[in-house]
Amino acid sequence: MSLRILSRITLAAALAGALSCAVLPDAVANTSFDPEGRFNGGRPVGAKVRGLFEMLQMQRQEVGFETKEKPGTVIIFTKERKLFLVLGSNRALRYGVGVGRDGYTWNGIHTVSNKKEWPDWRPPPEMLKRQPYLPKHMKGGPGNPLGARALYIGSTIYRIHGTHDPDSVGEADSSGCIRLTNDDITDLYGRVQVGAKVIVVR
Repeated sequence: MSLRILSRITLAAALAGALSCAVLPDAVANTSFDPEGRFNGGRPVGAKVRGLFEMLQMQRQEVGFETKEKPGTVIIFTKERKLFLVLGSNRALRYGVGVGRDGYTWNGIHTVSNKKEWPDWRPPPEMLKRQPYLPKHMKGGPGNPLGARALYIGSTIYRIHGTHDPDSVGEADSSGCIRLTNDDITDLYGRVQVGAKVIVVR
């Protein structure tokens, strides 16, 4: 094994270990880099290190998370593009998510009103008005924009769902829905119950 490959593996392992450190709801913004490319106030890091760290931040992982919310609660920080499923005992599962683009972010407290596997997609009237070329109905399946699973949020038009475009996770280009990879939404779907509280923080 070359020294270069070994160095990359060592760096990845170190960053992965760093991700298991405690993450507080009111300090999630501190997990990003400042305009000078510094992480947590340290010295500037290279673009490759920054890119690797941000990639690892999108991976599903159990982390420290202090909250008074009960286990099973879903908390989404749209600015940081992270979703936390409260486990209890100051622990949570963290997932990377895609969020709404500018003008389509939102916040509030709701509950999971329904769950569906390989859901059909029916764009809401608001979306069809903006994008009249969209189909009025698309049957569930691998090519469906809602992906493998969907959690419906209260009486809103928004959902927490999978995607056939995993590269969109970590981006802000949806119409307000929260996107996870199909693997992650399948995992989350099996853990979240109908009636669970959903907190969205803009």
